[in-house]
Amino acid sequence: MTARKIAEWHDAGVIDAATRDAIIAYEAAHARPLVLWAVWGIGALTIGLGFVSVVAANWEAIPGALRLAVHLALIAGLLALLFLREDRLAAKSPWVVEALVFITAALGLTFFGHLGQVYQTSSPLWQPLAAWFALFAPMLLLTGRSWPIALAVVGGAVWAAWEYTTWATGFLERRPGFALNLWIALVMTAPVLLAPFAAWWRGRSARSAFWRRLEQLALAYAVGGASSACALASAGGFDAGDAGAMALRVAVAMLAGLGVAFARPGPSGQMAGAIIAGAGLVVPLADGVDDVTIPAALLFMALWAGIAAAALRAHWRGVFQLAVAVIALRLIVLSFELAGDLLGSGVGLILAGLMILGVAWLAVRVSKRFAPDAEGAA
Repeated sequence: MTARKIAEWHDAGVIDAATRDAIIAYEAAHARPLVLWAVWGIGALTIGLGFVSVVAANWEAIPGALRLAVHLALIAGLLALLFLREDRLAAKSPWVVEALVFITAALGLTFFGHLGQVYQTSSPLWQPLAAWFALFAPMLLLTGRSWPIALAVVGGAVWAAWEYTTWATGFLERRPGFALNLWIALVMTAPVLLAPFAAWWRGRSARSAFWRRLEQLALAYAVGGASSACALASAGGFDAGDAGAMALRVAVAMLAGLGVAFARPGPSGQMAGAIIAGAGLVVPLADGVDDVTIPAALLFMALWAGIAAAALRAHWRGVFQLAVAVIALRLIVLSFELAGDLLGSGVGLILAGLMILGVAWLAVRVSKRFAPDAEGAA
C-alpha cells in the first residue's frame, strides 16, 4: 500500500489524520524489502544452479551407489531436521517448514527415478507413485499448512490412480473384466475419500486451513470428474462402464458426501457433502445420455446449477459466481454445437455472437442479483 493512496483516502475523508498516521507507521514497521529478497533469491538460485551444473557434468563419473547414498542422506537429513526442529522453524516462519517439506517430498519422488537409472530397472509408473504416496503422504499430512502441500497429496493420489488405470487397461486399449472393472472404479474414486478425512480433521487440528484446502481439492476432483463425464457424453466419447462399476462409483461418492456432512455439521459441510454425492450420481447418468447433445448439456448445467444452489445455501459467493460463469460458458458452447452448418454462414455467426452477448449479460445480472453477500468457508 503506497503513501500516495493513503493520502488520497485522507483527502477524500475516508480516514482521519490519526488513522492515516497509524496506517503509515504500521506499513513502515512491517515493510518487506522485496528487492533485497529478490537479489538474495537470485544469488541463491545461481549458486544452486552452479552446483547442479558441476554434478551434471560429472554425473557418469560418480558411482551410482554413492549418488544414491547422497540422495538418501539428503532425505534423511531433511526428515531429521523436520522431526527435531519443526516447531521452532514454524514459530519463526511457517513457510520455511513448507519449503523443507516440499523439497523432502520432491527428493523422495525423484529417488525412485534415480534408483531405476542406477540399476537399469523399469516398472509401470503407478508403482513408484504409489510407493511414494505410501511413504511420504503421512509426512505431508502431519506437517502441511498450505496449498502446495495439499495439492501434492491430492495430486499424488489422483496421478497414481490414473496411471494404474491406464496400465491395467493396456493404456486404454482393452476393456477389463467385471472384477477388474470394479477394482478400477474403486481406485479412480478413492481420492474423493480424502474429503471426509480432511473434513474430520478440519475442526480438530491447529492446521484447519490446510485440511480445508485438502477437502476443497478432493471436492474439486469429484466435480471435475462429473463435469468431464458430461462433456465426453456430449461428444459421444463417453466410455460406458458396466452397472456394477457405476454403482460402486455412486456408493463411494455417497459415502464421501455423508462423511463430510457428518464431520462438519452445518450448512457448509452439508452442502459440500451434497455436491460430492451429486457429482457421483451424475457419472452414471452421463453414461445414459452418451452421444445425445442436448440431454448431455442439460445434465452438465444441472450439475452446476446444483452447485450454485449449494453455494447460495452455504454463502460461498465465489463458488456461486463460478457456477454461473460455467453454466453461461456451456450455453455458449451448446449454441455452436446446435448451429451445425449454419456457423459456416454469416447469419450463423451473427446469431451465435448475439447469443454469447446475451448469455454473458444474463450471467452478470444473475451473479450480481443472487450471489450471497458473505463469503463462507467451503
